[in-house]
Amino acid sequence: MNRIRDSLRKYAPLLMACAAQLVGDASAQTWQPAKAVELIVTTAPGGANDQVARAIQRIMRDEKLLPTPLEVLNKPGGNQTIAVAYLNQHAADPHYLLIANPTLIGSHIAGISPVNYTDLTPLALLFSEHTVFSVPADSSIKNAQDLFARLQADPEAIAFGVVSRGGPSHLALSAAVKAAGVDARKLKTVVFKTNSESLTAMVGGHIHAVASSVSSALGHFNSGKIRVLAIVAQQRMPGALANVPTLREQGMDVTQASWRVVFGAKGISAQQVAYWEDALAKMVATAEWKKTLEANNWAGPFLRGKELTAYLEHNYRVTRAVMSELGMAK
Repeated sequence: MNRIRDSLRKYAPLLMACAAQLVGDASAQTWQPAKAVELIVTTAPGGANDQVARAIQRIMRDEKLLPTPLEVLNKPGGNQTIAVAYLNQHAADPHYLLIANPTLIGSHIAGISPVNYTDLTPLALLFSEHTVFSVPADSSIKNAQDLFARLQADPEAIAFGVVSRGGPSHLALSAAVKAAGVDARKLKTVVFKTNSESLTAMVGGHIHAVASSVSSALGHFNSGKIRVLAIVAQQRMPGALANVPTLREQGMDVTQASWRVVFGAKGISAQQVAYWEDALAKMVATAEWKKTLEANNWAGPFLRGKELTAYLEHNYRVTRAVMSELGMAK
């Protein structure tokens, strides 16, 4: 009896440590949100990023994928720097998420923001979206060749609406202009808070053309208010834009997509990362999400973990190369 008691005393600290480890592991594996989650949007309501966030919010709610509400919070301005700064105020808190596009990388390369994507926690790539070049429906510019012919004659002849300098649509436009033999640094660009605002300004006659996301242009296109000259993609898109030729078809071998990645705050745990990866994977597997992708001409693989890390590293290198050529890299 004494021998048993002595053994228990001897190994008690080890047994207690093992029990604590088991409890800790179980607690970590079962982590889930304990309060409302904020999904931060880098643009104003109505923009493409906002549309993505509202779709996530709706599906998470309808499919009951989260135990707590998910609230969308718009933090526009500063080429995504305001939204990123807000997220960084909540370091290590997994109740704050950010939906971002390549402007996050572009702003860092341009020296606008000290924060790179590596200063956040990448959770999942949801999809990629292509850029389209549009003009008013009554414009004398009928196709991409007409557009670039005018720019070749005078690089400042066309005022383009873009969301941000160094953003995906601006870089796609710049790459296309460069392929046409025009100095992209001489382009006349007008920066708007959202693609929707730039398209509205174009329809109102304030600018001549817009480089925007596909989803933002669809409403005006379907109503007959604009003409889509080209889509910057490897192949034509299905649906409403099936008859719109790619830039490649019109003589310019340019393809550059705009991703949408959900980030968490810096410093969240591996278990919390896994929770959000799993929750987002369940969301993109729903029939409603697939309908949303089709309706907005969004496409691309769902990526997480090492695949997502490799994707972002490649995108950073490519973006830096393009921006360096444009003289925009700091």
